Amino acid sequence: MSDKAQKISRREQILQALARMLETNPGQRITTAALAREVGVSEAALYRHFPSKARMFEGLIGFIEETLFSRIKRIIQSDIPATRQCEQILTLLLAFVEKNPGMARILTGDALSGETDRLRVRVNQLFERLETQLKQVMREAELKEGLRTEIPAGSAANLAIAAAEGRIRQFVRSEFKRRPTEFWPEQWARLGSGLFRATG
Repeated sequence: MSDKAQKISRREQILQALARMLETNPGQRITTAALAREVGVSEAALYRHFPSKARMFEGLIGFIEETLFSRIKRIIQSDIPATRQCEQILTLLLAFVEKNPGMARILTGDALSGETDRLRVRVNQLFERLETQLKQVMREAELKEGLRTEIPAGSAANLAIAAAEGRIRQFVRSEFKRRPTEFWPEQWARLGSGLFRATG
């Protein structure tokens, strides 16, 4: 194995260990000493791959962004109706955190307590970007399908994302016992039907 490949795999190993520790130690702050033990290296070795713990968290946030937005791009480029696109975007988010509980702690800010402010800013921007995508789908629904949101598109998108965020927060608060996708299909059916109306 080349040095470069080994370096990449070690970085991945560190990020996977951090995500695993966030999942198995709910409510606890992760120290670099504990992370180094989990990976089986010295703290100095950790810092050879990441200059700070903040950079490790940034690596996980980058993974969340890449996973979600690459799939969202495919959803919004599809021909499915707007209500279905909104549902798929929100379900994707909820299913992702259910599968990756450690990431749920990052998205709620729970794991970022005491860390640098720029991490919370970046998570905030991620949710703003999700909300913008929903708003775009809702605005285009009027042009493509003759559907209008009952309240302004910005307000409707905010309501939809707030519902999903609430489910993620319950998941973290219950120490991952209350699944984010539990009840979601019927909840979205009620929420979605109240958000749109035909313009004709």
